[in-house]
Amino acid sequence: MGAQAVRYKHNRMAQLRGFCYAARTGSFSRAAEKLQLSQPSVSLQIQALERDFGAQLFERQGPRIQLTADGRAMLEVAEPLVEGIEKLEESFARRRGDAGTGSVSIAAGGSTIQYILPSFVEQYVSAYPKVDVRLCNVTGQAGLALLRNGELDFAVGPMFEVPPDITFHPLFTFEPMLITCQDHPLAERRRLRLKDLVRYPLILAPKEQSSTSRLLDAVFTERGLEYDVRLEVGGYEVIKQYVRLNLGISVVMSHCVTDRDQLYRRSLARYFPQRRYGVVLRKGRQLSEAAAAFVRTLYPDWKE
Repeated sequence: MGAQAVRYKHNRMAQLRGFCYAARTGSFSRAAEKLQLSQPSVSLQIQALERDFGAQLFERQGPRIQLTADGRAMLEVAEPLVEGIEKLEESFARRRGDAGTGSVSIAAGGSTIQYILPSFVEQYVSAYPKVDVRLCNVTGQAGLALLRNGELDFAVGPMFEVPPDITFHPLFTFEPMLITCQDHPLAERRRLRLKDLVRYPLILAPKEQSSTSRLLDAVFTERGLEYDVRLEVGGYEVIKQYVRLNLGISVVMSHCVTDRDQLYRRSLARYFPQRRYGVVLRKGRQLSEAAAAFVRTLYPDWKE
């Protein structure tokens, strides 16, 4: 094979990577950041691809870009090629049936990382000590965006509505719990109503970090109830500490509180829905053997 042909294939893969990253992120500049290139370099790669194929792949509106019909067709063809090259080492290990090497990246919220995943991580790293395990503390749409962009292997957490391009395998069900200090007035009430809760200041995680806080806000707003957040802080251990000090009350999911916390607990399943936590996967994506082994650690009955 001549030097010109080798150079052509190298350039073509670089062009396709630039195109796929721009399509995933919706931005030439963000694609350049992820590829550690300059923005003009990515633009030139895509222009060369468009010139070679005689097709316009993006509609350009200032800094915003959107795939054309030809662009969507190109993405369907190019994305498996680019992902295959980027995952070549893991794919080779997979063919050899080797789950003991490679890496796995998992998205999860703070409570999932703190209370649900530790035993599974311990089990996994004991079985696969050479795998690079990375946990990304991100939830909601931000986590789904990373999953869709191929920056994560899968996510673990709750889902209310499952998008058509996502598969959700539920593992656990938890219920919302009111927590107060043990001698709080609410602990003495036989019948508890939502309007009773908003009489007291709340201690909650920031809404952008906590789906539980977002759920509370939605339910209170729907009922026309105003509430006061005295302390907004990340980390349920911190929340429980200040609830014990009677600075306020809180609502947490049942897996976040135990008898050892020395708090009054009461189910609020009458007012707030139970939450199913599970494995969140992008449809059509083939996991590396290392990532697949972690999913099976969480969900033994899972099959690709």
